[in-house]
Amino acid sequence: MKQRLFTPGPTPLPEEVRLAQAKEIVHHRGKEFAEIFKEVRQGLKDVFQTKEEVFVFTTSGTGAMEAAVANLLSSGDRVLVIRGGKFGERWAEIATAFGVQVIPLDVEWGSAPDPGLIKKKLTAHQEIKAVFTQLVETSTGVVYDIKAIAEVLRTTEAILVVDAISGLGAQSLPTHEWRIDVVIGGSQKALMIPPGLAFVTLSPKTWSFVENSNCPRYYWDFKKVRKALDKNQTPYTPAVSLICALRESLRLLRKEGWENVLARHARLAEATRKAALALGLKIFSKVPSNVVTAIEVPSQIDANELRTMMQDGYGVEVAGGQEELAGKIIRIAHLGWMDGSDMIAAVSSLEISLLNLGCPVTLGKGVAAAEKVLRE
Repeated sequence: MKQRLFTPGPTPLPEEVRLAQAKEIVHHRGKEFAEIFKEVRQGLKDVFQTKEEVFVFTTSGTGAMEAAVANLLSSGDRVLVIRGGKFGERWAEIATAFGVQVIPLDVEWGSAPDPGLIKKKLTAHQEIKAVFTQLVETSTGVVYDIKAIAEVLRTTEAILVVDAISGLGAQSLPTHEWRIDVVIGGSQKALMIPPGLAFVTLSPKTWSFVENSNCPRYYWDFKKVRKALDKNQTPYTPAVSLICALRESLRLLRKEGWENVLARHARLAEATRKAALALGLKIFSKVPSNVVTAIEVPSQIDANELRTMMQDGYGVEVAGGQEELAGKIIRIAHLGWMDGSDMIAAVSSLEISLLNLGCPVTLGKGVAAAEKVLRE
């Protein structure tokens, strides 16, 4: 049975990306790699929509999150962390590990933070040096209003650090235009390559934070990365094959056109949501993202059993809920190398599996709703 991946990372890989990894390895200090890396550097600037350099680390996205904390802060500093899901909690855990004091802004899972409450926190705690947030809280499928949050911070000395690991490439995030200080991305999402690379870009304002930070770091040192770029290199051995694959994915995105990439994700997300609603299901997210749709499962059905049936019976693998949402929701991604036909397959699998588990759905109703969006 053909297996189809609908998780919010890893995501399906284009053929060009798969083949790039199968080629003979090149030396990371040689001329050939330097040319590849030069193209990748420019392509990443386009993706991040920034004029600044984008640093490349061989790590998962969490490594880049840790790098941000280690380079920007000192033990004892205070930061505001938006905690609206599993990955907001991760920001707090990383900061605490470095002795940074966390002032939380807890948001109900499924909801987005109110920029007005962020402003109140910053007014009440003017010692806050940074605000840590997600673009998309992947555990709940919610997209945050980063533009509004960035506008709040413009009247303060604090910097805004955005985990855009899942959202970059699926949600609009013009880093330069919105004057976002730090943006973090990951390879296995909309960039359509395997896990193993993470990216960080910094505004000019942020470098004073780097200079004054006393947190320990070695591999994660932003200053070493910036210095190595003078030679068009990374300070330590990179994941050469992944960078070669990244060049191919960036070429595909450039060919499609950035606005078309964002529009495609929006269209697939809307089709998925309309399909779920047509089947009588509820969308968990109050502000749903274009990355992944979190769907509440009827109370008489266990979400994990539904996921197993979709995968084992029809080759469609979706994600489940985390923490208190385990067994209560499924998350269907529409991220990266996907098109309308993929979403029809996912919705069809959902319909049949629900019916098999005793849920009174009408076959074809969700598919028809999705097709209507895709046809438009």
